[in-house]
Amino acid sequence: AIQGATTSFDSFSHSVTMAFLSRCRPSSYCSQQRLFSAKAFAPQFKEIARQSKLGGGIKAIEKQHDKNKLTARERLDLLLDKNSFQEIGSLVTHQCHDFDMEKKTYFGDGVITGKGIISGRPVLVYSQDFSVLGGSLGEAHASKISKILDMSMKLKVPVIGINDSGGARIQEGVNALRGYTDIFLRNVMASGSVPQITVICGPSAGGAVYSPALTDWVFMVKQTSYMFLTGPEVVKAVTYEDVTKEELGGASVHTKKSGVSCGSFENDIEAMASIRQFYEYLPLNFEDFSSNIYECNDPIDREEEVLDRIIPDDSTLAYDVRDVVRRIVDNGVIYELFKDWAKNIVIGFSRMNGQTVGIVANQPKESAGVLDIDASCKAARFVRFCDCFNIPILTFVDVPGFLPG
Repeated sequence: AIQGATTSFDSFSHSVTMAFLSRCRPSSYCSQQRLFSAKAFAPQFKEIARQSKLGGGIKAIEKQHDKNKLTARERLDLLLDKNSFQEIGSLVTHQCHDFDMEKKTYFGDGVITGKGIISGRPVLVYSQDFSVLGGSLGEAHASKISKILDMSMKLKVPVIGINDSGGARIQEGVNALRGYTDIFLRNVMASGSVPQITVICGPSAGGAVYSPALTDWVFMVKQTSYMFLTGPEVVKAVTYEDVTKEELGGASVHTKKSGVSCGSFENDIEAMASIRQFYEYLPLNFEDFSSNIYECNDPIDREEEVLDRIIPDDSTLAYDVRDVVRRIVDNGVIYELFKDWAKNIVIGFSRMNGQTVGIVANQPKESAGVLDIDASCKAARFVRFCDCFNIPILTFVDVPGFLPG
């Protein structure tokens, strides 16, 4: 037996050695063979690449457009600088064979992941594709998102996720649910290390709604995006209450009542354009002090005489604190966040001499600027983010105190 094993090992070693020598040999035979194989495969690879870019197919793309929604790739094209996107994992497919899932295989598995550039600065992105199995999350789908989050922490680059998903892929069972836990873990690990932004451009139901809530900033698109744990059908079955998707978890609810979303947009095009502007205010990571500083063309010694009289002498008269902020910051620009929730305090990003600053301002125009629970949470969360990423804070105080009761 030992002699036979030795003979087999010697034969194996000889094969490996010959294979190694053939690779190292400067002769053209092996190179020509590999080149021939590559050329033979080129047409097939070209067809695979074409299929991967179509997602769920032309009919599914047309359905997206009929709903006034862009496809996952169209959103990335608008978000990133031209020709800067480099896709990662475009040929990944699921490995599920239950419920005839082997007949429903799509390259990319319903999420487009990769790296790109926004205004000359790097960013990692993932965009869920609703045209592929409803954007549902399976094991391979989740592993692609997890990989992007791992890369963001390793490279210290922000991550932007575009959500358009019906939730877990039930055909994959517990493997899909495990994929969610992998993503949640990385959301928590990346918190305070790199900025995390989520844009909800479609349904985000069930397990798909937890990850956005763990990220730093959540934005939504009006009339097409929804965030809820269970849909209207389940609510009706349990409470016998008829409720629409918009009433249950639409952009209006989460920007005005719950405070989950810090902003909403009319459509996908407006959303991607605004996120590009928002991204310019953020540092790449907690150690970045310079990449978000831009040249200032606003004279640093300009005078604003209006500030002498903008605040009324009568304390019972209200004024808009935004008018004060705009006359102090660069070019009068403030990117306001949560402007429809807890209106008695104003938060957002501006620039002073080209450097990003956080704005926290009591708003006398709303409830005399009194502090209540929502306003306190709104300001505290914002201050905590600025603290994590070393962003200076400019505070405007005009407050009668905390709301009694």
